Amino acid sequence: MRADAITSRSSRTTACPAQPGLPRRNYSGYNMARMRFAIILAPEVVQDLRKLKANVRTAVKEAVEIHLRHEPTKTSQSRIKRLRGLARPQYRLRVEEVRVFYDVSGSTVEVLAIVAKSEAQSWLAQFGSPV
Repeated sequence: MRADAITSRSSRTTACPAQPGLPRRNYSGYNMARMRFAIILAPEVVQDLRKLKANVRTAVKEAVEIHLRHEPTKTSQSRIKRLRGLARPQYRLRVEEVRVFYDVSGSTVEVLAIVAKSEAQSWLAQFGSPV
């Protein structure tokens, strides 16, 4: 068997199951038509963002855009947690040493607070609404 025949066999691609004209090597398997959530910042959040250092502020903005824009209810072991025993806020997003508390209703994410990790428990005790 010739070497070019082996190469041509291994370089063949099969069609993507979802889109027959797209080769499989370019097919990621992810559905890119995910629903976008509207993100609403409470007035206190804008003030909280201004108090943060520039590098932390950038990290928080990027994390909010990445994690809350498309899948705000997708919990993970460390990043997003659903808060138990509270009606409001429903979720917490961890970004470095900062915690972002938010609610999800329909296609809207309402960011309620951005708090330092050291102040998170006291903020929840003061502003959290028990079930």
